[in-house]
Amino acid sequence: MTPLAGQVALISGAAKGIGLATATRLARDGADIVALDLAGSDVSALAAAVAEAGRGLEVVEGDVSTPEGWDAAVAAAVARFGGIDILVNNAGISGPFAPIERYPIEDFDRVMAVNARGSWLGIRACIPELRKRKGRVVNISSTAGLGGPPTISGYTMSKHAVIGLTKMAAMGLAADGIRVNAVCPSPTDTDMMRGLEVGRSDAEARMIRARFEADCPLGRYAAPEEIAAAIAFLAGPESSFVTGAILSVDGGVKAR
Repeated sequence: MTPLAGQVALISGAAKGIGLATATRLARDGADIVALDLAGSDVSALAAAVAEAGRGLEVVEGDVSTPEGWDAAVAAAVARFGGIDILVNNAGISGPFAPIERYPIEDFDRVMAVNARGSWLGIRACIPELRKRKGRVVNISSTAGLGGPPTISGYTMSKHAVIGLTKMAAMGLAADGIRVNAVCPSPTDTDMMRGLEVGRSDAEARMIRARFEADCPLGRYAAPEEIAAAIAFLAGPESSFVTGAILSVDGGVKAR
């Protein structure tokens, strides 16, 4: 089945992790892919996955925290594929782990710039093209955006901001037929989570993972493909009456 046949998806941070899994899933569902990622990102796995699905791929190098990065991605989507049907605001960074009083201001500013400003800029840049096709936006927040983890204040604030952006944009763009929703993953088996283990002993790394898994009623990290499946639902025709939704894909973390 190809529910997205003939459609175009612009995905930020598509080179790895949830972004790569999402690009793979949407390509298999029939969409051509425009990937916006930082210069020098390894897109070999992305290119192979999209080619295997028989779809087209356009890679744009740029920074999601800048309007120039988004303008280049939109222009490339229009030039190569004729427009945009789906925007997935996936690019994000975690920032350091530290209490508020020791959290570096420069790191806070960077996390907010990528996660919150980047998502806002993405919607802003894509609205003219999404309006033409009554498109869909899927923002990636986090379970951190639904609570208050105390040692990742930049990440937590940015992901709360993404939820506010989602609700505001859903209300503001509904008259144009543009649907806007968000997915809130719990810890997922990606480089972002594995980055917490870098430089630690094997025992410490196992302890970190065990702590996160113990917090999840299903007892494990999510697979990126499981998050991608939720994104595909919100990007596809079966969610035609869903907008402004905040969907937790978290193994029951927020059911507590």
